[in-house]
Amino acid sequence: MRSVININENWAFLKGAKEIPTALPEGWETVNVPHSWNAQDGMDGGADYFRGTCHYAKRISKSGLPQADCYYLEINGANSSADVYVNGKKLAHHDGGYSTWRVDLSDALEDEALLVVAVDNAANDKVYPQVADFTFYGGMYRDVNIICVKESHFSLDYFGGKGLAVTPVIVGSDAKVKVETYVTNKKEHQQLHVVLKDAKGNVVAEQTSADKEFEMEIKDVHRWHGRKDPYLYTCEAELLDGETMIDMVSSRFGCRTYEIHPQRGFILNGEEYPLHGVSRHQDRIGYGNALRKEHHKEDMDLICEVGATTIRLAHYQHDQYFYDLCDERGMVVWAEIPYISNHMPGGRENTISQMKELIIQNYNHPSIVVWGISNEITLGGQDDSDLIGNHRILNTLIHDMDKTRLTTMAVLSMCPMDAEYIQIPDTVSWNHYFGWYGGDTSMNGPWFDEFHAKYPNIPVGCSEYGCEALNWHTSEPKQGDYTEEYQAYYHEELIKQLFTRKYLWATHVWNMFDFGADARGEGGENGQNHKGLVTIDRKYKKDSFYAYKAWLSDEPFVHICGKRYINRVEDVTKVTVYSNLPEVELFANGESLGKVKAEDHFFYFEVPNKGETTLVAVAGACKDESHINKVDTFDESYRLVEKNAVLNWFDITEKEGYCSLNTTINDIMGTLRGKLFITSMTSLLMKQMKKNKASGEKKGGGFSLNKDMMKMVGTFTILRISSMGGMVGIEFTKEQLLDMNEKLNKIKLPKKK
Repeated sequence: MRSVININENWAFLKGAKEIPTALPEGWETVNVPHSWNAQDGMDGGADYFRGTCHYAKRISKSGLPQADCYYLEINGANSSADVYVNGKKLAHHDGGYSTWRVDLSDALEDEALLVVAVDNAANDKVYPQVADFTFYGGMYRDVNIICVKESHFSLDYFGGKGLAVTPVIVGSDAKVKVETYVTNKKEHQQLHVVLKDAKGNVVAEQTSADKEFEMEIKDVHRWHGRKDPYLYTCEAELLDGETMIDMVSSRFGCRTYEIHPQRGFILNGEEYPLHGVSRHQDRIGYGNALRKEHHKEDMDLICEVGATTIRLAHYQHDQYFYDLCDERGMVVWAEIPYISNHMPGGRENTISQMKELIIQNYNHPSIVVWGISNEITLGGQDDSDLIGNHRILNTLIHDMDKTRLTTMAVLSMCPMDAEYIQIPDTVSWNHYFGWYGGDTSMNGPWFDEFHAKYPNIPVGCSEYGCEALNWHTSEPKQGDYTEEYQAYYHEELIKQLFTRKYLWATHVWNMFDFGADARGEGGENGQNHKGLVTIDRKYKKDSFYAYKAWLSDEPFVHICGKRYINRVEDVTKVTVYSNLPEVELFANGESLGKVKAEDHFFYFEVPNKGETTLVAVAGACKDESHINKVDTFDESYRLVEKNAVLNWFDITEKEGYCSLNTTINDIMGTLRGKLFITSMTSLLMKQMKKNKASGEKKGGGFSLNKDMMKMVGTFTILRISSMGGMVGIEFTKEQLLDMNEKLNKIKLPKKK
């Protein structure tokens, strides 16, 4: 029988090592896996986190392992490329930082062996991802095992898979189940015994055969039905040598049908089953992407609490434990590879290998319904023939490997609706940020209506939407202010627009959690993207979290918004309450301010602001409490002050009736002189970006500035644009900004229409 020995403990680690050691080095740091060397510098801002090669070394004693014919090293995640050495001899190389892969150690493993894994997350032009708005944490950041098996065993070499593929097909009230096994060195006299068990462990079907494929049946099948009933069966496959079982693998699976309909949305087991949920990045503060099981479970608990029915697992393969949780909790999953932002002509083979690993390692998960081909890959343009060809290859590959699932991709907002590559996958979704990156919130729903009218037979969804919020507050929220109040308003508007359009096959908030993006320098806390409904430490649920809970969760609750916004200057202040119950009553210092009914689950109250006030919201048997306090002047601790910023908005000289750095691009463009200023500024930015590219500098996200981008950011102020410059490798000095402001002070604001 196989044995799986975990070897997470006590690795010697050296950052930036130059040579492969042949003996255990002295003076190296001792670390335990999961481990990332970017757990700190990967989210502190500056786009300067360490990207290079680091070495992990560990002594392995063959005599200390169970006796076996073959020994395999199993690495469940090493970002992004890695080489494996035993006693100085190189055994394997792997490209791709998010999948499981294995190395046969059998011939190289001596009684005392030094195992070295050289992991490299340096920039290159062939391994995805290289350009994206998140940190590419280096490290051996998931479990590492040694698997000990007989000469004949379920395959450990087949793209990191289990050696077992289970394909259930519903036929009437029953399920036909095809079981495919992959066996290395199978002998003619050896047989396979396959057992299907229900959730209670009862055998529902079994067969024994010398063949590697089985056709089995489950009578009166119990269907996997999302969060309503995530029922799972188990398939166990045994390799027999006579009466002796020499290897065994197992996998849970679910039986369900689904359809993605261009008019009716997602249909599960013949029932319309709306998909509204979130996207998830796997990192968190202090750990980078080196998460433990308790972290994954906490994430799933929070996603379930908000009421989500679907998760987009962006932008790479996630931990197997998390896919297991998705199966158990009934989440409908979009799984994808990190083919993102920047198409690399030399990266085609890597997209193919990462897709094969994603599918083979995750084929049995009933939660997964679509394989994602790419994300915002047209950032540099959508007409590249090599890009289009790569998508056709991947789309065909997916359908050849998996006849049961559909393909999809997340499309950049600025990509034209009639782009050729839009027609390639079975479904599409769009990343739209109207109301945050340009435009306004009202544009989101109508955009989808236009696409749906133009392409009524293409199932369309919204794969990303969101806006950033930190601990800033205001009674007059405005686009781009990073306040919790504007984020709540934004999501209220988007919920009402997206959730009421039945034809949308899925909607995914960007993002469930704040996450590391070391190139970011905005919002007052550098190095993070703050679009999460929950903070990166998972300790604070922003008000927008409860807006979704009000629409999606069946658990009765009431929530008063603005708990961190206590000191307020106005005499009468607006207080918003969220609840999934039909009526809310609000009390101020024990006095009722009335009852409000709201079909949209958003309840608004005008509250007298005098002295100290305790607010209590009551909905059914649920209560929530908060406090406000009357002050004479605005509490400056609620106002955004950028860290390391050259200027903040309140430091800028303004002239009434004239432009300044605090004026939006759209307003500046409203006059001829303003257009000339923006044209001049754009030209300078383009020259600097070309200079960076020519010098090989890859600082920041690598985004291109073009006419479409300028159109999107029309609601940004010049100051906000300058604060985001680090994402594209451009930094402004105080003198440059003040010079720009002086020029803008001479340009009249356009007349209001």
